[in-house]
Amino acid sequence: MEIRQLRALLTTVDTGSFTGAAVRLGVSQPTITHRIKTLERSLDAVLLERMPGRVRPTTSGRTLLPYAREIVRLAEEAQQAVAVPSEPHGRVSVGSPETLTNHRLLPLIEYLCVRYPKIDFSLHSLEPQDALSRLCDGQLDCAFLIGVEQSHEDLEFSILRPEPLALVAAPENGPGQPADTEDIFSTMLVCSDVDSRHCLTFPLQGKPFPAPPRRMLKLNSLEAVKRSVANGVGAGLLPEVAVSRDIAAGVLRKVPWRPPIQTFTQAVWRRGSMPHTALQVVLAAAEQVIRED
Repeated sequence: MEIRQLRALLTTVDTGSFTGAAVRLGVSQPTITHRIKTLERSLDAVLLERMPGRVRPTTSGRTLLPYAREIVRLAEEAQQAVAVPSEPHGRVSVGSPETLTNHRLLPLIEYLCVRYPKIDFSLHSLEPQDALSRLCDGQLDCAFLIGVEQSHEDLEFSILRPEPLALVAAPENGPGQPADTEDIFSTMLVCSDVDSRHCLTFPLQGKPFPAPPRRMLKLNSLEAVKRSVANGVGAGLLPEVAVSRDIAAGVLRKVPWRPPIQTFTQAVWRRGSMPHTALQVVLAAAEQVIRED
């Protein structure tokens, strides 16, 4: 099992084809095919399912992927460590929802760019569950998310700061928006950047929901949620930091209701992975910058 074989497998899975992998790695398509077939023979397992126009990993392939990503990453880090032993360096791929990217992580990114120019920091805008899934698959090194305190057998969580949620509606003179708090809960619930599995379990002022919302609309754009709510589509459940200016400006109205759960900004990474210098630097900087924000 060679690094170039693993890299060929990962690139083929990421691009969805042998041709795409060949273009990205700058080699011929037969070379990619040969490397993957040699890897399959060495492991005595079929790793890719060949389909018309594309490929996808088999069960064995999906099992191998997180190990392959870690092996390739460590090989690259070791090579860089020998070349530049005195300064933290390497790649760190991070997932984060839009709220945290805009309101919490920009100071962190600026700090890393100034203090650690040899760390290649990439940020991907993702919903919480997508970020956790990619983290488990080895596609991300860490993620930042907003949610309740939790545990996972494969992941480590670090709470960085409280991050309360707010229920918002259109202004009282807005289009078609009920003014009564109880009536608001019977409309559509629009949310973003939070784990929607908790949305229907919140009680109203210490009592259970009088009725669950007729529908839930989950959007991946924070601005789309705020515009929908302001136009009377329904009530919005969002991190408070993302709507505080809109509330102050009268664009949105904060509903007098407080979630019975505590939500936090958290850093998450894979449990039991080998030490990763660049990742350790990012996590330490996040604790300092985000907690002090």
